[in-house]
Amino acid sequence: MSWEIKLAQPALGGIAATESFVIFGSRSLDDRKDLFQCYDTLAGLKLWELEYAAEGELDYGISPRTTPLIYGDLVFLFGALGDLHCVDLLSGEVQWKTNVRKAFVATAEMPWGYCGSPLLVDGKLIINPGAANASLVALNPKTGQVLWKSPGKASGYGSLIAGRFGGKLQIVGHDADSLGGWDPNTGKRLWTLKPPQENDFNVPTPINVDGQLLVSTENNGTRLYRFKDNGEIDPKPVAENAQLNPDTSSPVVVGDRLFCVHYVLWCLNANGKLERIWRLRDAALSKHGVIIASSDRLLVIGDGELLLLDPLADKPRIISRVKIFEDKVPPYSHPALVGTKLFIRSENRLKCLDLSN
Repeated sequence: MSWEIKLAQPALGGIAATESFVIFGSRSLDDRKDLFQCYDTLAGLKLWELEYAAEGELDYGISPRTTPLIYGDLVFLFGALGDLHCVDLLSGEVQWKTNVRKAFVATAEMPWGYCGSPLLVDGKLIINPGAANASLVALNPKTGQVLWKSPGKASGYGSLIAGRFGGKLQIVGHDADSLGGWDPNTGKRLWTLKPPQENDFNVPTPINVDGQLLVSTENNGTRLYRFKDNGEIDPKPVAENAQLNPDTSSPVVVGDRLFCVHYVLWCLNANGKLERIWRLRDAALSKHGVIIASSDRLLVIGDGELLLLDPLADKPRIISRVKIFEDKVPPYSHPALVGTKLFIRSENRLKCLDLSN
């Protein structure tokens, strides 16, 4: 372990890091303010913090749910109640700010708050206010100026991605009740897909798999979609697996295999019919888990433990395991890996672990 710091409050948002900086959101000790902090990665020394009033009531508390976005010398910080700040990476000085819920008059109830992390596409900052006239918006990242607004539904609880599908660069993700694609230049909605089963919370992040779209949700399972030449999605899945239906965990793909944690570690054939190759049951795995993958290693973060696996093995093979927290708490906050340093938090601690040791 390189260093460890104690935190005032539990949080759900992910961690962003570079070789020099690690940034994450939390709450003030009195739980009346959002608190974003930046630490030095070498020694764990606090460099700056941003604190602002944010009072309300949400399920699972009102700590930030999103992952900060580092863009050159800027950082974008997005709170659960809609507060969006652009700050200087070195100093934490606010460059511009807005509250997207108020600015775009979003009126839909959001019991979990804003959970979708900011996205940069072609120099545009994409946010999902979930307002009737601004379901998605594109902002100038340096000024906050509105570049376009796309009308539509309330927000889902997952993050958007950008990718080339059907030969077109698209923003892809969920609103409250459907999957969609948007033109990043204009905000025009290109297609809409509603799944057979309703009431998905749409938390897991979709994945671009060689130009096809992999989607996992709790009521509709895991599906792989192809696209038409005009960029529209083919509504009939290429493959389906109804058994892998995670509430919150996002899958990852390594080569021709898909991995996801939902009570067990699932390994599916990503290039075939999403058939199960194997499953791993382990005491460290529960309803939620996080996976970070390379071409030949799979790092699975379970309840207080790290599991290192071989993703290419014919059956589950744990290479090593390390207990990192005494509390057996699911990893709701997504960690960050920079080189061999893993930045990870529990409810009340942030740790920097050197995985080369």
